Amino acid sequence: MEFLIVILGLLPGFAWLVFFLKEDIHPEPKKMIAKVFIVGALFTFIALALEWFFQNFAAKLNVQPTDTFSFFGLSAIEEVFKFLAAYLVVRKSKFFDEPVDAMVYMVVAALGFATIENLAVVFNVISDGGGFGGAVGTMVLRFVGATLLHALSSGMVGYYWARKAILKGLVFATILHTIFNYLILIFNEEIIYPIVFLIIIAFFVFYDFEKLKNNN
Repeated sequence: MEFLIVILGLLPGFAWLVFFLKEDIHPEPKKMIAKVFIVGALFTFIALALEWFFQNFAAKLNVQPTDTFSFFGLSAIEEVFKFLAAYLVVRKSKFFDEPVDAMVYMVVAALGFATIENLAVVFNVISDGGGFGGAVGTMVLRFVGATLLHALSSGMVGYYWARKAILKGLVFATILHTIFNYLILIFNEEIIYPIVFLIIIAFFVFYDFEKLKNNN
């Protein structure tokens, strides 16, 4: 059963990874993809630790977890560490030689990050008595929700990284992340609204991919 749970947690991230890698007309070396993915996964733990400190700090200020300050702060932490995961690995690499590579590597790091989150979520669902069926349902929702969000927001950062405007990209990605979290909160189980929001963002992100590919 544990093996099936792990596979279930891995599926959303790897499925999107295969999908997004098709956007690279000059595929990156598999070793670089694997390295960025793994570092993105490892940086999840650093981000989670900082999020814990941030939440405690916010609580001392009597800031509610659902306040804009909390949502924005947590989103910013995740977007920054996904960027750092990709940046620290590829910034001096000879394989980081095309504008579109910034978007590709950012998406890869984001999916490594999201995969650790998915594994944690799927094990929590099982431990809380949700059963394997509940875990499957949760992963389906995360496939079209949180996992895609991470890929799109980081893809946006990658676009601005290629344009030498990293801070701008991080701000936009954080706002996107914050809005998505608010939609989840507001509409609760009505996942259609957050999904529609992500579909709209996806059009812009894939348009950015095309612009950078044409500049290679």
